[in-house]
Amino acid sequence: MKKNAVVSFKGIKAIDAEITLTGSKSESNRALIIAALSNGLVQVDNLSDAADTVILNGILKQVSENTDADTALVVNVGHAGTAMRFLTAYLSTVRGTFHLTGSGRMKERPIRLLAEALQKLGAGIQYAGEEGYPPLDISRDFNQLTRTVNIQGDVSSQYLSALLMIATTLPQGLSLKIDGELTSKPYLDMTLSMLEEAGIAHQWESNTIHIEKQAFKDVRLTVEPDWSASSYWYSIAALADQAVIALPNLKEQSLQGDSKIQGIMVPLGVRTSRTPNGIQLKSGTSTDIKEVLNLKDCPDLAQTIIVCAAAKGLNLSFTGLETLKIKETNRILALQQELAKIGVQLLEDNEVYTLNCKQLSFPEKVTFETYDDHRMAMAFAPLSMLIKEVQIADYQVVEKSYPDFWKDLEKAGFTVEEI
Repeated sequence: MKKNAVVSFKGIKAIDAEITLTGSKSESNRALIIAALSNGLVQVDNLSDAADTVILNGILKQVSENTDADTALVVNVGHAGTAMRFLTAYLSTVRGTFHLTGSGRMKERPIRLLAEALQKLGAGIQYAGEEGYPPLDISRDFNQLTRTVNIQGDVSSQYLSALLMIATTLPQGLSLKIDGELTSKPYLDMTLSMLEEAGIAHQWESNTIHIEKQAFKDVRLTVEPDWSASSYWYSIAALADQAVIALPNLKEQSLQGDSKIQGIMVPLGVRTSRTPNGIQLKSGTSTDIKEVLNLKDCPDLAQTIIVCAAAKGLNLSFTGLETLKIKETNRILALQQELAKIGVQLLEDNEVYTLNCKQLSFPEKVTFETYDDHRMAMAFAPLSMLIKEVQIADYQVVEKSYPDFWKDLEKAGFTVEEI
């Protein structure tokens, strides 16, 4: 049963807190697939406790314990989009037959480009519902037909990562040609770096990535805390009168593209400094931003940055948001509908999105819908520093990526009351 929560912030807007973030969901999900492919050689430390990672970990254990190769094993990822993409590739290489499905929204999220690339390679994948979308029927009938496949780079980097992670298990290896512009390149770099740490070499020549068949090493992969989770604390620091927020264990040299939040939030008034065991955020003065902010390489930060900028009355423009329309919800439409509740428009003009904050106003009370989207809940929660009473619909949706979000808010002086 979905429940709402009222979020409020009492007293002066000053925050002094230390928040230990969960492990990166992006790193954790890649590490789990790599570990499964390695047949026990690769071990993983500091896994995320996000629901997506818990779901994927449980499914991989279920698959490893499956002894009936003739009866289709039903694999349900729920809302976990990364799990759907990664498992579509992984299950193609595993002994057995599988019915890979998910939530109603998951069945509306396209999978065609990945499925067609795998079919061209020789995977036994069939659509079990509407063509181009989950659910999928997958059989261990992988007779490799070619080592070279093409795939568009501007739809989802998870398609590419899914293919690259199984590449070394294929008899001929893989040459993956990326057509057009590459979206979210840092996520692809993350995949390749983690594979390299596990012993898998690659060559990237022009628009083609080559991975030969080779063996994994006996290693431990340690997952860094989640930079996308840190973004909500950047937003809180930006909206506070004064804030000093410590975030332990975040690395200066990170695999995560969302570490770009450090530079993006400088003009919004947040400075980042290194500490002996992580980073520290301090609130400061906002500065003018003339240029258009390109979020192509870090789309998971978009909601946080856009909502924060809107609350500060900054008429910023953004590009690189195309993939937001095929996430947990249509995030562009969701942002437009919820920002309207504080008088702000998010206008679209030929893939450039601009905030119009001329009518910005903060009501005494407001309810923000979340659309089954964890990032909507966490992006709008910091507005409780500016609005007396903020109600977040279906507030437990944060379990998808940051289960302790509300507990951590309470550590920083917020009040969260379930209703």
